Amino acid sequence: MASWCVRAVRQSYSVVASTPLIRPSSRFLCTAAQQKNGPGSEEDQKAEQCTAEKALVEEKCQLEEQLKEITDKYKRALADTENLRTRSQKMVEDAKLYGIQGFCKDLLEVADILEKATESVPKEEVSPQKNPHLKNLYDGLVMTETKIQKVFLKHGLVKLNPDGGQKFDPYEHEALFHAPVEGKEPGTVAVVTKVGYKLHGRTLRPALVGVAKAP
Repeated sequence: MASWCVRAVRQSYSVVASTPLIRPSSRFLCTAAQQKNGPGSEEDQKAEQCTAEKALVEEKCQLEEQLKEITDKYKRALADTENLRTRSQKMVEDAKLYGIQGFCKDLLEVADILEKATESVPKEEVSPQKNPHLKNLYDGLVMTETKIQKVFLKHGLVKLNPDGGQKFDPYEHEALFHAPVEGKEPGTVAVVTKVGYKLHGRTLRPALVGVAKAP
């Protein structure tokens, strides 16, 4: 009887030892952890994600504004540089064209003296038989006047001699007087007392004129 009891106890122990312990699965543990944490964890994650997205959007807007501002400054600087280059080029060209303006004004007085000298000589006195010395002097003055006018024309200096009833132009003429003149329309040049000159299209000295007016 005792031996049977010992045998029964041993069989029961072997059965208990051979039976494996039941372990909880990982899925069960995860589910349990989620249940433990509750739905508030997902909401926190969503809130954090929204905050990060807002921060990125704000940073993007700031960078776009900075890029826009830098681009605008660059375009303005480029336009200013181009305007400066254009003005500098225009100044250089004007210096080349009108750099001799002061020299030309001084030479105009010489041209005026030559013109008055040739006009003051009576034409009937200019004869090789009557006065050969005066004839040679007169021819020399005429040649000098012609040559100086060619030099003027070569350098862009053009004479302004508004005869023939030309319309009065305040940019080219200077009116010394207004008077009614028979055969002249009002507002036209009646008398030229001193010729003017233009240098490359710019009035260097206006012609001194008398203007006809209505009687």
